[in-house]
Amino acid sequence: MVAVNKINTIQLVPVDALKPGMWFAKLGGSGFHSVLVRRDFLLSESDIEAIKLAKISEVWIDTEKGLGLESKAVQAATIQPSSIAFGMSSTHLHEKRKEESRLDAGTTSKREPPPSTVVEKREPLISPVLVIPKKTELMHEEMNKAIQVCEESKEKVMELFADARLGKAIEAESIMHLVDSINESVSRHPDALLSVARLKTHDEYTYMHSVAVCGLMVALSRRLGLPDEMVQSAGAAGMLHDLGKAVMPLHVLNKPGALTEDEFKIMKAHPVKGFEMLKVSGVNKEEVMDVVLHHHEKFDGTGYPHKLAGDDISLMARMGAVCDVYDAITSNRPYKKAWGPGESLQKMFSWKGHFDETILKAFIRSVGIYPVGTLVRLESDRLGVITEQGMESLLTPKIKIFFNAKKREPIAIREIDLSRPECQDKIVGLESPERWNFPNLDRFWQI
Repeated sequence: MVAVNKINTIQLVPVDALKPGMWFAKLGGSGFHSVLVRRDFLLSESDIEAIKLAKISEVWIDTEKGLGLESKAVQAATIQPSSIAFGMSSTHLHEKRKEESRLDAGTTSKREPPPSTVVEKREPLISPVLVIPKKTELMHEEMNKAIQVCEESKEKVMELFADARLGKAIEAESIMHLVDSINESVSRHPDALLSVARLKTHDEYTYMHSVAVCGLMVALSRRLGLPDEMVQSAGAAGMLHDLGKAVMPLHVLNKPGALTEDEFKIMKAHPVKGFEMLKVSGVNKEEVMDVVLHHHEKFDGTGYPHKLAGDDISLMARMGAVCDVYDAITSNRPYKKAWGPGESLQKMFSWKGHFDETILKAFIRSVGIYPVGTLVRLESDRLGVITEQGMESLLTPKIKIFFNAKKREPIAIREIDLSRPECQDKIVGLESPERWNFPNLDRFWQI
Protein backbone atom coordinates (compact mmCIF):
# COMPACT_ATOMS: atom_id res chain seq x y z
CA MET A 1 0.00 0.00 0.00
CA VAL A 2 1.27 3.46 -0.90
CA ALA A 3 2.36 5.52 2.09
CA VAL A 4 0.77 8.94 2.32
CA ASN A 5 0.64 11.79 4.75
CA LYS A 6 -1.14 10.40 7.80
CA ILE A 7 -2.74 13.71 8.75
CA ASN A 8 -4.74 13.99 5.52
CA THR A 9 -5.13 10.34 4.65
CA ILE A 10 -8.44 8.52 4.58
CA GLN A 11 -9.13 4.96 3.52
CA LEU A 12 -11.71 3.65 1.08
CA VAL A 13 -13.33 0.64 2.72
CA PRO A 14 -15.86 -1.85 1.32
CA VAL A 15 -19.02 -1.81 3.42
CA ASP A 16 -18.60 -5.50 4.28
CA ALA A 17 -15.27 -4.63 5.91
CA LEU A 18 -16.65 -1.92 8.21
CA LYS A 19 -16.53 -2.44 11.95
CA PRO A 20 -17.52 -0.41 15.02
CA GLY A 21 -14.86 2.07 16.05
CA MET A 22 -14.08 3.26 12.53
CA TRP A 23 -14.62 6.96 11.82
CA PHE A 24 -17.03 7.62 8.94
CA ALA A 25 -15.70 10.50 6.78
CA LYS A 26 -17.97 10.41 3.73
CA LEU A 27 -19.55 8.08 1.18
CA GLY A 28 -17.57 6.55 -1.63
CA GLY A 29 -18.47 7.02 -5.28
CA SER A 30 -20.18 10.35 -5.89
CA GLY A 31 -20.40 11.11 -2.18
CA PHE A 32 -24.20 11.37 -2.39
CA HIS A 33 -27.07 9.19 -1.27
CA SER A 34 -30.74 10.10 -1.44
CA VAL A 35 -31.33 9.67 2.30
CA LEU A 36 -27.90 10.47 3.76
CA VAL A 37 -28.28 13.16 6.41
CA ARG A 38 -24.85 13.53 8.04
CA ARG A 39 -21.16 12.62 8.03
CA ASP A 40 -18.04 12.67 10.28
CA PHE A 41 -18.85 10.41 13.23
CA LEU A 42 -17.76 7.20 14.96
CA LEU A 43 -19.43 4.13 13.48
CA SER A 44 -21.59 1.89 15.63
CA GLU A 45 -23.10 -1.48 14.72
CA SER A 46 -26.47 0.15 14.02
CA ASP A 47 -24.83 2.73 11.71
CA ILE A 48 -23.12 -0.03 9.73
CA GLU A 49 -26.37 -1.95 9.42
CA ALA A 50 -28.13 1.20 8.13
CA ILE A 51 -25.41 1.69 5.52
CA LYS A 52 -25.79 -1.90 4.34
CA LEU A 53 -29.58 -1.59 4.17
CA ALA A 54 -29.14 1.49 1.96
CA LYS A 55 -27.12 -0.68 -0.47
CA ILE A 56 -24.03 1.53 -0.24
CA SER A 57 -20.94 -0.33 -1.49
CA GLU A 58 -18.04 1.61 0.03
CA VAL A 59 -17.25 4.52 2.33
CA TRP A 60 -14.27 6.64 3.31
CA ILE A 61 -13.02 6.28 6.88
CA ASP A 62 -10.60 8.57 8.76
CA THR A 63 -7.83 6.49 10.33
CA GLU A 64 -6.63 9.44 12.43
CA LYS A 65 -9.94 9.53 14.33
CA GLY A 66 -10.84 5.85 14.41
CA LEU A 67 -9.77 2.34 13.55
CA GLY A 68 -8.18 1.61 10.19
CA LEU A 69 -8.09 -1.47 7.99
CA GLU A 70 -5.05 -2.98 6.34
CA SER A 71 -6.08 -5.16 3.42
CA LYS A 72 -5.92 -5.41 -0.35
CA ALA A 73 -9.50 -4.19 -0.48
CA VAL A 74 -8.50 -0.79 0.90
CA GLN A 75 -7.12 2.05 -1.18
CA ALA A 76 -5.30 4.98 0.43
CA ALA A 77 -5.88 8.44 -0.88
CA THR A 78 -6.41 12.03 0.11
CA ILE A 79 -9.82 13.65 0.06
CA GLN A 80 -10.36 15.62 -3.12
CA PRO A 81 -12.85 18.48 -3.46
CA SER A 82 -16.00 17.53 -5.34
CA SER A 83 -17.91 20.78 -5.22
CA ILE A 84 -18.83 22.72 -8.33
CA ALA A 85 -16.47 25.55 -9.24
CA PHE A 86 -18.92 28.26 -10.17
CA GLY A 87 -16.36 30.57 -11.70
CA MET A 88 -15.70 28.09 -14.51
CA SER A 89 -17.46 27.76 -17.84
CA SER A 90 -20.58 25.60 -17.59
CA THR A 91 -19.46 23.54 -20.57
CA HIS A 92 -16.48 22.30 -18.57
CA LEU A 93 -18.47 21.41 -15.46
CA HIS A 94 -18.83 17.70 -16.20
CA GLU A 95 -15.13 17.24 -16.98
CA LYS A 96 -14.26 19.15 -13.81
CA ARG A 97 -16.38 16.79 -11.75
CA LYS A 98 -14.81 13.71 -13.35
CA GLU A 99 -11.33 15.07 -12.79
CA GLU A 100 -11.97 15.85 -9.14
CA SER A 101 -13.43 12.40 -8.48
CA ARG A 102 -10.22 10.59 -9.51
CA LEU A 103 -8.10 9.30 -6.63
CA ASP A 104 -4.66 10.82 -6.50
CA ALA A 105 -3.00 7.95 -4.60
CA GLY A 106 0.37 8.69 -3.07
CA THR A 107 0.01 12.47 -2.96
CA THR A 108 -0.97 14.97 -0.34
CA SER A 109 -3.54 17.62 -1.18
CA LYS A 110 -3.33 21.07 0.36
CA ARG A 111 -6.91 21.77 -0.57
CA GLU A 112 -9.64 21.59 2.01
CA PRO A 113 -12.13 18.68 2.06
CA PRO A 114 -15.25 19.29 -0.02
CA PRO A 115 -18.17 21.19 1.43
CA SER A 116 -20.84 18.64 2.27
CA THR A 117 -24.46 18.72 1.21
CA VAL A 118 -25.39 16.88 4.39
CA VAL A 119 -26.02 18.34 7.80
CA GLU A 120 -23.22 18.23 10.36
CA LYS A 121 -25.17 17.19 13.43
CA ARG A 122 -25.84 14.04 15.38
CA GLU A 123 -28.81 12.44 13.65
CA PRO A 124 -29.34 8.95 12.22
CA LEU A 125 -27.00 8.35 9.28
CA ILE A 126 -29.75 6.96 7.09
CA SER A 127 -33.42 7.79 7.47
CA PRO A 128 -34.82 4.25 8.05
CA VAL A 129 -38.31 5.44 7.09
CA LEU A 130 -39.18 8.42 4.96
CA VAL A 131 -40.47 11.29 7.08
CA ILE A 132 -44.28 11.43 7.31
CA PRO A 133 -45.38 15.07 7.46
CA LYS A 134 -47.82 16.15 10.15
CA LYS A 135 -50.71 18.37 9.08
CA THR A 136 -51.31 21.29 11.42
CA GLU A 137 -53.97 23.05 9.33
CA LEU A 138 -57.23 21.91 7.77
CA MET A 139 -57.19 21.59 3.98
CA HIS A 140 -59.84 24.22 3.31
CA GLU A 141 -58.17 26.66 5.74
CA GLU A 142 -54.77 26.30 4.10
CA MET A 143 -56.18 26.62 0.59
CA ASN A 144 -56.73 30.38 0.84
CA LYS A 145 -53.23 30.92 2.20
CA ALA A 146 -51.75 28.71 -0.52
CA ILE A 147 -53.57 30.65 -3.25
CA GLN A 148 -52.12 33.92 -1.96
CA VAL A 149 -48.58 32.51 -1.69
CA CYS A 150 -48.76 31.07 -5.22
CA GLU A 151 -50.00 34.35 -6.66
CA GLU A 152 -47.23 36.37 -4.98
CA SER A 153 -44.63 33.84 -6.11
CA LYS A 154 -45.91 33.89 -9.70
CA GLU A 155 -45.59 37.68 -9.81
CA LYS A 156 -42.01 37.48 -8.51
CA VAL A 157 -41.07 34.86 -11.12
CA MET A 158 -42.58 37.07 -13.84
CA GLU A 159 -40.45 39.94 -12.55
CA LEU A 160 -37.29 37.80 -12.60
CA PHE A 161 -38.00 36.65 -16.16
CA ALA A 162 -38.55 40.26 -17.27
CA ASP A 163 -35.22 41.29 -15.71
CA ALA A 164 -33.49 38.37 -17.42
CA ARG A 165 -34.89 39.35 -20.84
CA LEU A 166 -33.57 42.89 -20.32
CA GLY A 167 -30.14 41.60 -19.35
CA LYS A 168 -30.40 42.79 -15.76
CA ALA A 169 -28.66 41.02 -12.89
CA ILE A 170 -30.85 38.40 -11.22
CA GLU A 171 -31.48 39.07 -7.54
CA ALA A 172 -31.97 35.48 -6.45
CA GLU A 173 -32.16 36.48 -2.79
CA SER A 174 -35.41 38.32 -3.53
CA ILE A 175 -37.26 35.00 -3.83
CA MET A 176 -36.14 33.54 -0.51
CA HIS A 177 -38.99 34.96 1.59
CA LEU A 178 -41.43 33.39 -0.88
CA VAL A 179 -39.59 30.07 -0.72
CA ASP A 180 -39.95 30.28 3.05
CA SER A 181 -43.67 31.01 2.71
CA ILE A 182 -44.09 27.99 0.42
CA ASN A 183 -42.14 25.84 2.89
CA GLU A 184 -44.38 27.01 5.72
CA SER A 185 -47.53 26.24 3.71
CA VAL A 186 -46.26 22.77 2.81
CA SER A 187 -45.40 22.14 6.46
CA ARG A 188 -48.94 23.07 7.53
CA HIS A 189 -50.70 21.01 4.85
CA PRO A 190 -48.80 19.95 1.70
CA ASP A 191 -51.91 18.94 -0.28
CA ALA A 192 -53.20 22.52 -0.42
CA LEU A 193 -50.27 24.31 -2.04
CA LEU A 194 -49.27 21.41 -4.31
CA SER A 195 -52.83 21.19 -5.59
CA VAL A 196 -53.22 24.94 -6.13
CA ALA A 197 -49.85 25.22 -7.90
CA ARG A 198 -50.87 22.50 -10.36
CA LEU A 199 -53.73 24.68 -11.62
CA LYS A 200 -52.50 27.05 -14.31
CA THR A 201 -53.61 28.58 -17.59
CA HIS A 202 -51.66 28.31 -20.85
CA ASP A 203 -50.51 31.93 -20.60
CA GLU A 204 -49.09 31.62 -17.11
CA TYR A 205 -47.62 28.13 -17.45
CA THR A 206 -43.97 29.20 -17.62
CA TYR A 207 -44.23 31.19 -14.39
CA MET A 208 -46.55 28.95 -12.39
CA HIS A 209 -44.48 25.94 -13.42
CA SER A 210 -41.57 27.48 -11.50
CA VAL A 211 -43.78 28.00 -8.45
CA ALA A 212 -45.15 24.46 -8.65
CA VAL A 213 -41.70 22.90 -8.95
CA CYS A 214 -40.60 24.95 -5.94
CA GLY A 215 -43.45 23.47 -3.89
CA LEU A 216 -42.78 19.95 -5.13
CA MET A 217 -39.06 20.25 -4.33
CA VAL A 218 -39.85 21.47 -0.82
CA ALA A 219 -42.33 18.63 -0.24
CA LEU A 220 -39.90 16.02 -1.57
CA SER A 221 -36.94 17.28 0.46
CA ARG A 222 -39.08 17.33 3.60
CA ARG A 223 -40.25 13.77 2.85
CA LEU A 224 -36.59 12.71 2.51
CA GLY A 225 -35.85 14.23 5.92
CA LEU A 226 -33.26 16.68 4.57
CA PRO A 227 -32.06 19.44 6.92
CA ASP A 228 -33.73 22.86 6.85
CA GLU A 229 -30.96 24.53 4.86
CA MET A 230 -31.26 21.95 2.09
CA VAL A 231 -35.06 22.23 2.09
CA GLN A 232 -34.68 25.96 1.48
CA SER A 233 -32.09 25.36 -1.26
CA ALA A 234 -34.39 22.81 -2.90
CA GLY A 235 -37.21 25.35 -2.98
CA ALA A 236 -34.98 28.08 -4.40
CA ALA A 237 -33.70 25.66 -7.04
CA GLY A 238 -37.25 24.81 -8.05
CA MET A 239 -38.21 28.48 -8.32
CA LEU A 240 -35.18 29.30 -10.50
CA HIS A 241 -34.71 26.07 -12.45
CA ASP A 242 -36.21 27.33 -15.72
CA LEU A 243 -34.83 30.87 -15.62
CA GLY A 244 -32.94 30.21 -18.85
CA LYS A 245 -36.25 30.05 -20.70
CA ALA A 246 -36.49 33.81 -20.22
CA VAL A 247 -33.97 34.30 -23.03
CA MET A 248 -35.38 31.68 -25.37
CA PRO A 249 -37.03 33.05 -28.56
CA LEU A 250 -40.68 33.65 -27.78
CA HIS A 251 -41.87 32.06 -31.02
CA VAL A 252 -40.17 28.84 -29.89
CA LEU A 253 -41.05 29.08 -26.20
CA ASN A 254 -44.74 29.73 -26.88
CA LYS A 255 -45.17 27.58 -29.98
CA PRO A 256 -48.59 25.88 -29.84
CA GLY A 257 -47.41 22.71 -31.59
CA ALA A 258 -44.57 20.24 -31.33
CA LEU A 259 -41.06 21.68 -31.79
CA THR A 260 -38.96 20.91 -34.82
CA GLU A 261 -35.51 19.37 -34.34
CA ASP A 262 -33.86 22.79 -34.71
CA GLU A 263 -36.31 24.41 -32.29
CA PHE A 264 -35.75 21.68 -29.74
CA LYS A 265 -32.00 22.24 -30.05
CA ILE A 266 -32.58 25.90 -29.21
CA MET A 267 -34.71 25.03 -26.17
CA LYS A 268 -32.12 22.54 -24.92
CA ALA A 269 -29.82 25.52 -24.31
CA HIS A 270 -32.00 26.92 -21.51
CA PRO A 271 -30.27 25.07 -18.60
CA VAL A 272 -26.85 26.45 -19.59
CA LYS A 273 -28.31 29.93 -20.18
CA GLY A 274 -29.93 29.92 -16.75
CA PHE A 275 -26.74 28.71 -15.10
CA GLU A 276 -24.70 31.44 -16.78
CA MET A 277 -27.18 34.17 -15.82
CA LEU A 278 -27.10 33.17 -12.18
CA LYS A 279 -23.31 32.86 -12.19
CA VAL A 280 -22.92 36.37 -13.63
CA SER A 281 -25.37 37.62 -10.99
CA GLY A 282 -23.14 36.25 -8.23
CA VAL A 283 -25.27 33.30 -7.17
CA ASN A 284 -22.97 30.72 -5.58
CA LYS A 285 -25.31 28.22 -3.94
CA GLU A 286 -24.10 24.90 -5.31
CA GLU A 287 -27.37 22.97 -4.99
CA VAL A 288 -29.37 25.72 -6.71
CA MET A 289 -26.91 26.12 -9.56
CA ASP A 290 -26.70 22.39 -10.12
CA VAL A 291 -30.48 21.98 -10.46
CA VAL A 292 -30.66 24.89 -12.91
CA LEU A 293 -27.96 23.27 -15.04
CA HIS A 294 -28.85 19.59 -14.71
CA HIS A 295 -32.61 19.17 -14.18
CA HIS A 296 -32.90 17.63 -17.67
CA GLU A 297 -30.27 14.95 -17.10
CA LYS A 298 -31.59 11.37 -17.09
CA PHE A 299 -30.39 8.59 -14.84
CA ASP A 300 -29.37 6.45 -17.84
CA GLY A 301 -27.18 9.20 -19.31
CA THR A 302 -29.42 10.20 -22.22
CA GLY A 303 -30.37 13.63 -20.91
CA TYR A 304 -28.82 17.06 -21.47
CA PRO A 305 -26.75 19.21 -21.43
CA HIS A 306 -23.87 16.96 -20.23
CA LYS A 307 -25.32 13.43 -20.52
CA LEU A 308 -24.57 12.71 -16.87
CA ALA A 309 -25.62 9.31 -15.56
CA GLY A 310 -26.33 7.66 -12.22
CA ASP A 311 -24.49 9.10 -9.25
CA ASP A 312 -22.74 11.67 -11.45
CA ILE A 313 -26.05 13.53 -11.18
CA SER A 314 -26.32 15.24 -7.81
CA LEU A 315 -29.07 14.40 -5.35
CA MET A 316 -30.73 17.78 -5.83
CA ALA A 317 -30.63 17.56 -9.64
CA ARG A 318 -32.19 14.09 -9.50
CA MET A 319 -34.95 15.54 -7.36
CA GLY A 320 -35.36 18.44 -9.77
CA ALA A 321 -35.76 16.09 -12.74
CA VAL A 322 -38.67 14.29 -11.09
CA CYS A 323 -40.45 17.44 -9.90
CA ASP A 324 -40.02 19.23 -13.24
CA VAL A 325 -41.45 16.39 -15.32
CA TYR A 326 -44.37 15.71 -12.96
CA ASP A 327 -45.61 19.28 -13.06
CA ALA A 328 -45.11 19.50 -16.81
CA ILE A 329 -47.16 16.42 -17.66
CA THR A 330 -49.94 17.24 -15.18
CA SER A 331 -50.39 20.70 -16.72
CA ASN A 332 -52.39 21.60 -19.81
CA ARG A 333 -50.14 22.85 -22.60
CA PRO A 334 -51.03 24.41 -25.97
CA TYR A 335 -49.92 21.23 -27.74
CA LYS A 336 -50.85 18.59 -25.13
CA LYS A 337 -53.67 17.98 -22.68
CA ALA A 338 -52.61 17.26 -19.13
CA TRP A 339 -52.53 13.73 -17.80
CA GLY A 340 -54.21 13.08 -14.47
CA PRO A 341 -51.95 13.10 -11.38
CA GLY A 342 -52.27 9.36 -10.74
CA GLU A 343 -51.83 8.46 -14.41
CA SER A 344 -48.75 10.70 -14.57
CA LEU A 345 -47.07 8.87 -11.70
CA GLN A 346 -47.76 5.52 -13.38
CA LYS A 347 -46.22 6.73 -16.64
CA MET A 348 -43.18 8.19 -14.91
CA PHE A 349 -42.56 4.94 -13.08
CA SER A 350 -42.73 3.06 -16.39
CA TRP A 351 -40.00 5.20 -18.00
CA LYS A 352 -37.08 3.01 -17.03
CA GLY A 353 -33.77 4.85 -16.97
CA HIS A 354 -35.30 8.31 -16.86
CA PHE A 355 -35.30 8.87 -13.09
CA ASP A 356 -33.51 7.66 -9.98
CA GLU A 357 -36.12 5.17 -8.75
CA THR A 358 -35.29 5.82 -5.09
CA ILE A 359 -36.05 9.50 -5.56
CA LEU A 360 -39.15 8.75 -7.65
CA LYS A 361 -40.56 6.45 -4.97
CA ALA A 362 -39.98 9.12 -2.33
CA PHE A 363 -41.68 11.65 -4.60
CA ILE A 364 -44.71 9.39 -4.99
CA ARG A 365 -44.95 9.25 -1.22
CA SER A 366 -44.72 13.05 -1.02
CA VAL A 367 -47.63 13.68 -3.40
CA GLY A 368 -49.49 10.45 -2.62
CA ILE A 369 -49.97 7.20 -4.51
CA TYR A 370 -53.27 8.78 -5.49
CA PRO A 371 -52.54 12.55 -5.62
CA VAL A 372 -55.26 15.12 -5.04
CA GLY A 373 -57.37 15.38 -8.19
CA THR A 374 -57.00 11.71 -9.17
CA LEU A 375 -60.12 9.84 -10.35
CA VAL A 376 -60.42 6.44 -8.66
CA ARG A 377 -62.85 3.52 -8.59
CA LEU A 378 -63.86 2.07 -5.24
CA GLU A 379 -64.67 -1.54 -4.45
CA SER A 380 -68.31 -0.43 -4.26
CA ASP A 381 -68.12 0.62 -7.96
CA ARG A 382 -68.44 4.26 -7.02
CA LEU A 383 -66.17 6.80 -8.70
CA GLY A 384 -64.62 9.65 -6.80
CA VAL A 385 -61.87 12.25 -6.78
CA ILE A 386 -59.07 12.31 -4.20
CA THR A 387 -59.45 15.45 -2.10
CA GLU A 388 -56.83 14.93 0.62
CA GLN A 389 -54.14 12.44 1.62
CA GLY A 390 -54.68 10.20 4.64
CA MET A 391 -52.86 10.99 7.86
CA GLU A 392 -51.55 7.48 8.48
CA SER A 393 -51.59 5.71 5.12
CA LEU A 394 -51.33 6.67 1.46
CA LEU A 395 -53.93 4.00 0.73
CA THR A 396 -56.65 5.67 2.79
CA PRO A 397 -57.19 9.22 1.48
CA LYS A 398 -60.33 11.31 1.56
CA ILE A 399 -62.46 10.98 -1.57
CA LYS A 400 -65.39 12.95 -2.93
CA ILE A 401 -67.68 10.38 -4.56
CA PHE A 402 -70.12 11.50 -7.27
CA PHE A 403 -70.83 8.66 -9.74
CA ASN A 404 -72.02 5.04 -9.79
CA ALA A 405 -69.86 3.25 -12.39
CA LYS A 406 -72.00 0.10 -12.44
CA LYS A 407 -75.25 1.94 -13.07
CA ARG A 408 -73.47 4.67 -15.04
CA GLU A 409 -75.35 7.45 -13.30
CA PRO A 410 -74.54 10.36 -10.98
CA ILE A 411 -75.03 10.02 -7.24
CA ALA A 412 -75.25 12.56 -4.44
CA ILE A 413 -71.83 14.16 -3.95
CA ARG A 414 -70.30 13.49 -0.56
CA GLU A 415 -66.84 13.07 0.94
CA ILE A 416 -65.76 9.82 2.55
CA ASP A 417 -62.65 9.15 4.60
CA LEU A 418 -61.18 5.71 3.88
CA SER A 419 -59.12 5.86 7.07
CA ARG A 420 -62.15 5.81 9.36
CA PRO A 421 -62.91 2.40 10.90
CA GLU A 422 -66.57 2.52 9.88
CA CYS A 423 -65.66 2.99 6.19
CA GLN A 424 -65.50 -0.48 4.62
CA ASP A 425 -64.79 0.69 1.06
CA LYS A 426 -61.36 0.81 -0.58
CA ILE A 427 -59.68 1.94 -3.79
CA VAL A 428 -59.36 -0.75 -6.46
CA GLY A 429 -57.75 1.30 -9.22
CA LEU A 430 -57.37 4.45 -11.26
CA GLU A 431 -59.93 5.55 -13.85
CA SER A 432 -59.50 7.71 -16.94
CA PRO A 433 -61.42 11.01 -16.86
CA GLU A 434 -61.47 10.99 -20.68
CA ARG A 435 -63.09 7.56 -20.79
CA TRP A 436 -65.91 8.77 -18.55
CA ASN A 437 -66.06 12.22 -20.14
CA PHE A 438 -65.33 14.08 -16.89
CA PRO A 439 -63.50 17.20 -18.18
CA ASN A 440 -63.10 19.16 -14.94
CA LEU A 441 -62.50 17.00 -11.90
CA ASP A 442 -60.55 19.67 -10.04
CA ARG A 443 -63.80 21.36 -9.07
CA PHE A 444 -64.50 18.49 -6.69
CA TRP A 445 -61.54 19.14 -4.42
CA GLN A 446 -61.86 22.92 -4.66
CA ILE A 447 -65.37 23.04 -3.17
